[in-house]
Amino acid sequence: MAVTIPATSTEYLSVSVTASPVGVSVTGTAPQWAFLPATNRGNPETWLTGEWDSSTARILIGPDGETTLTRGDWYVWVRLDPPNDELVVRRVGMLSVT
Repeated sequence: MAVTIPATSTEYLSVSVTASPVGVSVTGTAPQWAFLPATNRGNPETWLTGEWDSSTARILIGPDGETTLTRGDWYVWVRLDPPNDELVVRRVGMLSVT
């Protein structure tokens, strides 16, 4: 995923999610999102709560959303807690705010 949005826009950022193994429901708990500046190579420590739209994890970003990001490039992370022993954390793409 590579997305560019203006800093003044409020819109949903979405990621399609496919469970593995098939049949495991990941939609029982809300997806968590993190945004790290592209200069930060570490792992996120602060997470924001998103929501599900079918099998798509999404979060409203921008001035009227869950978080407002300054201009620049951001790594986008998603964390899922399915009903098993896993806690899945993935860097899912890059967001450019102009």
